[in-house]
Amino acid sequence: MNTDAIFDTHCHYDDEAFDQDREEILSNLQSDGIGKVVDVGADIESSKAALRLAQQYDYICAALGVHPSDTEGLTQEDMRWIEENSHHEKVVAIGEIGLDVHWPEPSLEIQKTWFIRQIQIAKEVNLPIIVHSRDAAAETMKLITEQRAYDCGGVIHCYSYSPEMAKEYVKMGFYIGVGGVVTFKNAKKLKQTVQQIPLETIVLETDCPYLAPEPYRGKRNYSGYLHYVVDAIAQLKGISKEEVVHVTTENAHKMYRLS
Repeated sequence: MNTDAIFDTHCHYDDEAFDQDREEILSNLQSDGIGKVVDVGADIESSKAALRLAQQYDYICAALGVHPSDTEGLTQEDMRWIEENSHHEKVVAIGEIGLDVHWPEPSLEIQKTWFIRQIQIAKEVNLPIIVHSRDAAAETMKLITEQRAYDCGGVIHCYSYSPEMAKEYVKMGFYIGVGGVVTFKNAKKLKQTVQQIPLETIVLETDCPYLAPEPYRGKRNYSGYLHYVVDAIAQLKGISKEEVVHVTTENAHKMYRLS
């Protein structure tokens, strides 16, 4: 296990934003200081694409799942596909799944139904979950507690809530996903969260092609930009960049149960 290279725990290299130069970017990741990446499904098609990428590259793993915004029209057959393919040796998590009430559709009830179903799958196949939660802090916490989602563990991805709530998740055994937003001037809550929770509970993520850090904010993101996230965390915690990389990479291996 190489803990001196950065582990990007959440990216979307299957996204069309990478259609022109995907192979070039992925081939150069290791020379950019990136040891491993997890390509995360957002719907059934992208989950299939994530699995294909994981089979193609040694240092890519896949997560299979359906993002809350894509839950409209889901079927039990789709769930069967996730469940069957989650046994593949390169699949390390069920995700990204959760609740997102930023937009009015799909309804919260539809989102909850499929969030619960995917948590059940994760528990059945003994994989961690990748939780997407946007403008739904209380609802997400309630559902995770009721469903005992902490039994499978995982990460609260792209964390955006209070430091107090982060501490509650950490107590349950969840990791907190930190990416480019921590470099934004106005990201006060996330900066406070990073300062107040142990480094042993933080994992690095890009969510690329989205959420590029300063100085690339608004541009296409990629794993190599995690160096800026490492800098920000090191500064906030008053520790070395090497320690941030070493500990967060170790955390990612533990979270995804990789030896």
